[in-house]
Amino acid sequence: MKKNALVSVSGVQSKKDDNIEVVTPGKFYKKEGQFYVVYDETEISGMEGTTTTFKINSKEGKMSLIRMGSTSTKMEFENDMDNIVLYNTPYGTLELNIHTKKINIDVNEQGGDIFINYDMNISGQKPQNTTLKINIKAQ
Repeated sequence: MKKNALVSVSGVQSKKDDNIEVVTPGKFYKKEGQFYVVYDETEISGMEGTTTTFKINSKEGKMSLIRMGSTSTKMEFENDMDNIVLYNTPYGTLELNIHTKKINIDVNEQGGDIFINYDMNISGQKPQNTTLKINIKAQ
């Protein structure tokens, strides 16, 4: 059963003072042993017209971030894992190299918290360390 949820997503990149935080309503549900969070991006995030889905597998300690719409991608996060993803934007496609350093998932039927620390670089540029904090409050 889908529940309404308040979703808070905070991202901080090292070497930058940018702390991007979005608090938005969304849907939260469990399907086939995995939790899902779905919300629509807004103009504030710069991805208006995009739906973001978090597919959370707390038992295996991994999460997928899936975006569909004006921006599209599928990022996989799992402890000490490397992956290459295509990030499609209205301005072109970027190839991102992501190395997940650490992921902590504490999510149950009432919501919870996810912490991800990863390095990301674009087409051979110097990696940027990023911390992503997600809080889900089911209502």
